[in-house]
Amino acid sequence: MDNPSNLPLGEKIIASVRAVKTPEEKDHARSVRKQVFIEEQNVPPELEYDAHDEDPQTVHFIAYSNGIPQGAARLRPYSSNSGKIERVAVLKEARGQGIGALLMVAIEEQAVRRGFNSLKLNAQLHAEPFYRRIGYSPIGNVFLEADIEHIAMEKELES
Repeated sequence: MDNPSNLPLGEKIIASVRAVKTPEEKDHARSVRKQVFIEEQNVPPELEYDAHDEDPQTVHFIAYSNGIPQGAARLRPYSSNSGKIERVAVLKEARGQGIGALLMVAIEEQAVRRGFNSLKLNAQLHAEPFYRRIGYSPIGNVFLEADIEHIAMEKELES
């Protein structure tokens, strides 16, 4: 049986997500993004990293599984009452373990605390079913971003 996590078979995976607070956690999030977007998906670094990464209003998230960085994302203000989710990434070997869903729950909880009543994101087309399952609706047409097909999606939040 294939064991992509490299954990002993039957070992329980313990994942946690938190808002980045330390330079080390920010480096971990950046490393996850580099592995997923730059190395795996061939996104140019100058497109992956932008001014929003250093904006103090942007909240970065890091997901750990058994103490190892496995996922990352960021949330930034989009308007006075809405936020934009960006750079959602889970390492290939950690996909299918619920880490993406945990990231999204943490982001949505933070968004509600910040007073946002809706969230927007640009989903890679292959991830659209995941976002639909957690309540996001597509808006508009498919478009290219970094030569990857995307669809804009949004969700109304309950406070």
